[in-house]
Amino acid sequence: MTDSNHRHSEYPIDPLFLNRWAPRAFDGQPMPKADFLTILDAAHWAPSSGNGQPWRFVYALRGTDGFDDAVGLLMDGNQVWAGNASALVFVISHAKRKSRDGTLVDNATHAFDSGAAWMAAALQAKLMGYETHGMAGIHKDRIAEHYGIPADYAVNMAFVVGKYGHKETLPKPLREREVQSTRKALAEVAFEGSFTAD
Repeated sequence: MTDSNHRHSEYPIDPLFLNRWAPRAFDGQPMPKADFLTILDAAHWAPSSGNGQPWRFVYALRGTDGFDDAVGLLMDGNQVWAGNASALVFVISHAKRKSRDGTLVDNATHAFDSGAAWMAAALQAKLMGYETHGMAGIHKDRIAEHYGIPADYAVNMAFVVGKYGHKETLPKPLREREVQSTRKALAEVAFEGSFTAD
């Protein structure tokens, strides 16, 4: 059993998994580009079906011309706080793959594989002293149009990276939610030899 970051695991996992969380309070400072690219480098080493590596990352760094435009592609509730992060990343995946005969066919695992890449980014960021927060609240059609993303690619999610700030900078309703979340008991999600629906 591991205790860390106001969390408690049932088995002795590495504290990294408990220390990673998704805050909304960021300090509003830029980050070195080399640090950010290190995080993306870790992400692109994630496992994928057939080593297809379907993930693609479109990013904007605080202090560059594209950052405010990128923040504007988030839903309003996320714009309120995500604009204080150091970097914003849209995770896109190729929904097709080449078959053995060279034709494009559906890639059933493109989003799953890209999720593995996002987790790798989140863990690498934490190891470097940064925080991340993933978001589904994005305008997918507008993102695709803004960045010229072809129809056979899927916009999956976005995440921000930055140093933790002060929760007092958040609007009151978000300030109250700025706590480390818990998880369901392992027995509620892991079943030996059978399946139990919620």
